[in-house]
Amino acid sequence: MQIDLTTTGRRSGVPRLVTLYAWEDGSELIVVGSNGGSARDPSWAANLRADPVATVQRGRADLAVRARELRDAEHERASTLVVEHFPLYATYQRRTARRIPLFALEAIDRD
Repeated sequence: MQIDLTTTGRRSGVPRLVTLYAWEDGSELIVVGSNGGSARDPSWAANLRADPVATVQRGRADLAVRARELRDAEHERASTLVVEHFPLYATYQRRTARRIPLFALEAIDRD
């Protein structure tokens, strides 16, 4: 599914919108920082590392989320899930020496 993810710019503090593919994994959404297999992570990944609270828009619904970067076994399991649904991500991983980051987005109450 496609989502619109709005992060806060880590230097500017300005909202930054990006459209991404996401996969449901239980109650979380998984997003991939592939950046097309380039040598650098996408800016939105750095923004989430600096401030993990973001907004996801799915259709007409806005949802406040907290991002968590996946590590180790969690990363491997989610990577398998993503590649099953979108094999091109395996190609992106082969294009780069960096480990492509995966983030789990969990719904939160924004108070």
